[in-house]
Amino acid sequence: MVVGDIATGTDVLVIGAGPGGYVAAIRAGQLDLDVTLVEKESYGGTCLNHGCIPSKALITATGVAHEAGNAEGMGIHADPAIDMGGMMEWKDGVVSQLTGGVEKLCKANGVNLVEGRAEFDGENRARVAHGGDGQGSESIEFEHAVVATGSRPIEIPGFEFDGERILSSRDALALESVPDSLVIIGAGYIGMELAGVFAKLGTDVTVVEMLEEALTGYADDLAKPVVDNMEDLGVEIRLGEAASGWEETGDGMSVTTETEDGEEASYACEKALVAVGRQPVTDTLNLEAVGIEPDEGGFLATDDRARTDLEHVFAVGDVAGEPMLAHKGMKEGQVAAEVIAGEPSALDYQAVPAAVFTEPEIGTVGMTETEAEEAGFEPAVGQMPFRASGRALTTGHTDGFVRIVADSESGFLLGGQIVGPEASELIAEVGLAIELGATLEDVAATIHTHPTLSEAVHEAAENALGHAIHTLNR
Repeated sequence: MVVGDIATGTDVLVIGAGPGGYVAAIRAGQLDLDVTLVEKESYGGTCLNHGCIPSKALITATGVAHEAGNAEGMGIHADPAIDMGGMMEWKDGVVSQLTGGVEKLCKANGVNLVEGRAEFDGENRARVAHGGDGQGSESIEFEHAVVATGSRPIEIPGFEFDGERILSSRDALALESVPDSLVIIGAGYIGMELAGVFAKLGTDVTVVEMLEEALTGYADDLAKPVVDNMEDLGVEIRLGEAASGWEETGDGMSVTTETEDGEEASYACEKALVAVGRQPVTDTLNLEAVGIEPDEGGFLATDDRARTDLEHVFAVGDVAGEPMLAHKGMKEGQVAAEVIAGEPSALDYQAVPAAVFTEPEIGTVGMTETEAEEAGFEPAVGQMPFRASGRALTTGHTDGFVRIVADSESGFLLGGQIVGPEASELIAEVGLAIELGATLEDVAATIHTHPTLSEAVHEAAENALGHAIHTLNR
């Protein structure tokens, strides 16, 4: 029996409980608004359940095994045995702890949690279909709505996801056994991160990329140490080759690629992972009913207060456009809630960091030297190689460098690029400096703990000023 439609009302309806959505809901609750958060699957969204957190858990776990098995230079001799089931159980435990924490935080802040799929049914009304037979649906009247429905992996023609042969990143992070061989289609950050994971698990990995470079969007000198390390792990990287098809073979499958010149190649493997990017999930929302039209890519245009074309409808996270980063979505969710509550809040994207959790890691924030020049600055650039860092030497990881970009006239920091150990952590100092309007002199005058990797940030600033001590001045 189908339960009849139930009508309720709320100040703020948040659709989607990923990083952008749950932050918007919690912040709105803190501001004494009546909040309803609708989630159709799992609290924490893709990031906590099928993306950021599980992938970093596996990156860490496989990194521990690889480090232990390759530490002869430190006088350590070990041959680690990986229990894939145990590793996945640990990863799932991490995910469960975080998603459970999100649910508890929402409830503690007075957020009304509703399970189901929401779509608009008018300018100030949404309908939520509850899963399962007989669960029915309900209508929710709202004064403000926050769209936070996230993104999904992009499929390519002929490589539709089946969870068996053709994997999405979500499928790959849930495998119960290690494939003997894997072709990864796409050499972006997702493909390269997972290439490292499976290579360290002992999988024979081939990465095919239709573009002529891996990690497109990052400078060559940032990507090269990563590519070199992948090749040292045994990963074969084939650039300028587009995946064109696949077929079953006697003991697996074969993926065919084609170059712009029409040259074909084939790669035998057990499974193929498609990691060519993600697309926003806005096609499930019945946007016509509320009067919003997405752009050609499915994204919702927003202003600096996270508002769409309608002042009472906001969009945060991946649906609001690039960069599709969880921490960007979190900030947008916070701002959306504060704007709804009448707070003087706005978005400022000048210091949004990005990180790639490969080995070595990449961290970037703000402008590159080229971007600074294009913006009319005369950049002062300083660099510190990790091979000259005492702490990096003691970790055995000396590939890469820290680079600082500043305005030579004022000294204000404009950006930074790091490739090397803990780059994802180190880039935060540069981002904070930009946000605070710090100068090269400010960073150089700040005493950094010795011996630490963060000293490389200090030395890069000193290098830009022309008086670095532990590296040659430019």
